[in-house]
Amino acid sequence: MVSMNKLTRDERSRILHLLCEGSSIRAITRMTGASKTTVTKLVVDAGTAAAWYQSRTFRNLSCKRLQIDEIWGFVGAKAKNADPILKAAGLAGDAWLWMATDAETKLVPCWHIGGRDGGAAMEFIDDLASCLANRVQITTDGHKAYLDAIDMAFGGQVDYAMLVKLYGPSLEGDRRYSPAECTGAIKTPIQGHPDLKHVSTSYAERNNLNVRMHSRRMTRLTNAFSKKMENHAHAMALHFLYYNFVRIHQTLRTTPVMAAGVTKRLWEMTDVVGVLEAWEAQEKHS
Repeated sequence: MVSMNKLTRDERSRILHLLCEGSSIRAITRMTGASKTTVTKLVVDAGTAAAWYQSRTFRNLSCKRLQIDEIWGFVGAKAKNADPILKAAGLAGDAWLWMATDAETKLVPCWHIGGRDGGAAMEFIDDLASCLANRVQITTDGHKAYLDAIDMAFGGQVDYAMLVKLYGPSLEGDRRYSPAECTGAIKTPIQGHPDLKHVSTSYAERNNLNVRMHSRRMTRLTNAFSKKMENHAHAMALHFLYYNFVRIHQTLRTTPVMAAGVTKRLWEMTDVVGVLEAWEAQEKHS
């Protein structure tokens, strides 16, 4: 087994790449020889560094149209089976990922792990507003928590619309994990003057699939779900650093940060390790 203090730069890069391409921690231990403790510690440190770097980098962004959605996950156990004390403390049960996707560049400038209530919506939208340099158009689903959050965070200086999709009967039996048939959609302007032809959540919903495919913790019907809420948040931060900076978007033929003008250079996994090393150096001298 490889211990944490003996991981080379290349070993760190390989393990992080495997994590970001959907491998589970146990699978990585079998492929690399690193211990489970070593890989978990690397997730925590790299996730903390990823959140630190992106929070500093994603400022004064010139996004034009943002699509916002929430994707369900859980930590420890599903809500009905979770320990009541841990669930009440927000440490187990449902863990919703709130995510904003730029419709033009596919950048995810902001995300949040928490409940699906007004408090989580407020924290997420406040963070999103702090990233932006100009007025934007926002589309959300019909979740009412967005109404107050967007109004308070943007103070009316936003073009905002809700898109409510209408679905047929829920599927049962072997097809119950497939989405019900969409039978229509209602576009409702909420604030400002949103362009209705751009009122859509399609890119956000496609990004939900990216999360489930690239983060093993979010893959349904496995035992790879997160066991600790803080580790879940670290894994999501690492995922978005990889998604924004390293993974080439098939349609754009570049990375989201390059499309958004945040950087002019295509990153590699060694650059992700560089972010981790920069964060470690700061922690050492703080």
